[in-house]
Amino acid sequence: PAITQTLARRTNVGDATFFHPGLGACGLFNTDGDMITAVSASFFDNFPGATPNPNLNPICGRPISVSANGRTIVVTIVDRCADCPGAGDVDLSPAAFNQLADPSVGRIHGVQWDFI
Repeated sequence: PAITQTLARRTNVGDATFFHPGLGACGLFNTDGDMITAVSASFFDNFPGATPNPNLNPICGRPISVSANGRTIVVTIVDRCADCPGAGDVDLSPAAFNQLADPSVGRIHGVQWDFI
């Protein structure tokens, strides 16, 4: 019989900040207007199948839904956030962050996100 493995759906919780993207750990160039995110270094580095070459990490290109303040957005993982202390923290592009909160707040506590 064939054996299949599925990843259990798990809600991740952390803080959301924003950054000005450029060339990310996944080897892609992005801009402030792209709906993208970086995940914490610990989450990125420990993702199943991660290799020493971050461009080949299977987390790259995965879409996630991020929810805060009664709003939900979809972003694509393209980078690794070295300055995100919590495993569930995300660092969003300005365009993505702006859909969840005014950029003047700088940080949104308790965002929830899931792979979709």
